[in-house]
Amino acid sequence: MPLLDPKTWQSRTLAGGEYAVTEPATGETLATVTLAAAEDIATAARDARAAQAEWAKAPHFVRAAVLRRAGDLFAAHAGELREWIVRESGSIPGKADFELHVAAQECYEAAALASRPSGQILPSEAPRLSYTRRVPVGVVGVISPFNAPLILSIRSVAPALALGNAVVLKPDPRTAVCGGLALAAVFAEAGLPEGLLHVLPGGPEAGQALVADPNVPVISFTGSTAAGRAVGEAAGRLLKRAHLELGGNSALIVLEDADIDAVISTAAWGSFFHQGQICMTTGRHLVHASLYEEYVERLAAKADSLAVGDPHRAQVHLGPIIDSAQLAKIQGLVESSTARGAKLAAGGTHERLFYRPTVLAGVDDATPAYAEEVFGPVAPVRSFADADEAAALAAAGPYGLSLGIVTRDTARGLDLAERIPTGIAHVNDQTVNDEAVAPFGGIAASGTGARFGGEANLEAFTDVRWTTVRGDVAPYPF
Repeated sequence: MPLLDPKTWQSRTLAGGEYAVTEPATGETLATVTLAAAEDIATAARDARAAQAEWAKAPHFVRAAVLRRAGDLFAAHAGELREWIVRESGSIPGKADFELHVAAQECYEAAALASRPSGQILPSEAPRLSYTRRVPVGVVGVISPFNAPLILSIRSVAPALALGNAVVLKPDPRTAVCGGLALAAVFAEAGLPEGLLHVLPGGPEAGQALVADPNVPVISFTGSTAAGRAVGEAAGRLLKRAHLELGGNSALIVLEDADIDAVISTAAWGSFFHQGQICMTTGRHLVHASLYEEYVERLAAKADSLAVGDPHRAQVHLGPIIDSAQLAKIQGLVESSTARGAKLAAGGTHERLFYRPTVLAGVDDATPAYAEEVFGPVAPVRSFADADEAAALAAAGPYGLSLGIVTRDTARGLDLAERIPTGIAHVNDQTVNDEAVAPFGGIAASGTGARFGGEANLEAFTDVRWTTVRGDVAPYPF
């Protein structure tokens, strides 16, 4: 029996109007959903707050059981959910399978959070028991994007629920099903009590209402740096916590001792996986001058060899860009880069929303596709003379998300990584990596630091309460 039924997947009547969820590969309408308006957010937040108190009182094993069942359901309904991810977000099947795997693991890891030791016994100057404990924040507002819709929703939703919170989730309407309604269906079948997870697809107005709502003390936002700044500013004025996972322009450094035969596949994956629509995408290839010419030639050949097309109907390496606006941004950055002197070594063309993987050589600080986050399948390549220059180039710019370093000398790679401020670093790997057990997040314009995995989830979705207990009423001088 299908998990997702369009007749029942939105039980609440919303005021934001109908929205056609389309398949970017074909333009076909996959589903029609109703969007949330600001008043819908307010109603959901009130309902979530009312339901949360009983959920917080539930024994840890009850909450853990719901999360474990949810993880199992992502596997049990993998075929149905995979098709939605492929068709709705333009993912190749392998990327959809990765999202499903991570979603299940996020639920299993969250289940373990429910019984984590949640406080400390403290020394006290008075004759009393003094301790801290972690308590749920109440209602968590989650705003998630289109590019990895299932992962970027579940990694906030699962730990927040496991720790005793209710959640209001606003997925991007372009991926309203696989990034939102699918989660609602999974958790309903897993036995989550009603009122604890509200899925409200919507646009900027709905997101602004969620940030501003007085019943939502914590916001978990994943999206562009520009939007994240607005969320952080609005939350700051209201003295709310905002966990921001934002953009990036991550560097892959290829040192002179790198195995050029091995590195090209790694480099291509870093820039072209999911059409480059990943915050961790390798946006800058920094290659030692002794390898530069061969690297450009071989990366361009790899790009030319990759198949681009409809991932639901053909076996391809890259699917479509999410929509025409994003395609126009990519094309504009590539064209302005070549106008400033960059060499187009591969790609730079498109048919409908299918953009060819692109390699740009001869780039510098003034090259737009090198200096800015492209969010498309574009690999700018720049040479460096020594490790000092590589470190300076990689550290330049506003972002600080991920870093890859390729070298036969791992100790040297680790030493170089220490000189480059980022939230994530990988030696002998590219920049796109994610595991449910690992902290994830960037610094500077890439966000407010790690907020996923273990202790980071405890910090994100609970408050620390200090409690003392005395046997007798405390005496005071007056």
